[in-house]
Amino acid sequence: MSPLFRRRPQRAPQDRLVTLVRKPGCHLCDDAQQVIEKVCGELGVPWEQKDITRDRDLHDRYWEQIPVVLVDGEQHTFWRVNEQRLRSALTE
Repeated sequence: MSPLFRRRPQRAPQDRLVTLVRKPGCHLCDDAQQVIEKVCGELGVPWEQKDITRDRDLHDRYWEQIPVVLVDGEQHTFWRVNEQRLRSALTE
């Protein structure tokens, strides 16, 4: 079967990781965190936050996009977090 048609094995939500890349004093970051806390709490998904003011690589990469949400290390979204889209990404 062609690799284009192969599905990646589905992972349980508990085996996923959501990362919120943020900075202090950012109201959009606070809004994003509320959505992440809700969705991850309901699904049992671990999550973490990283501060761009403490990590030069993250600062250089995401400065103009914060807040940025990563799912399993890959960029999922930035600026605004859609609850349904995040939930779908974690349960597919």
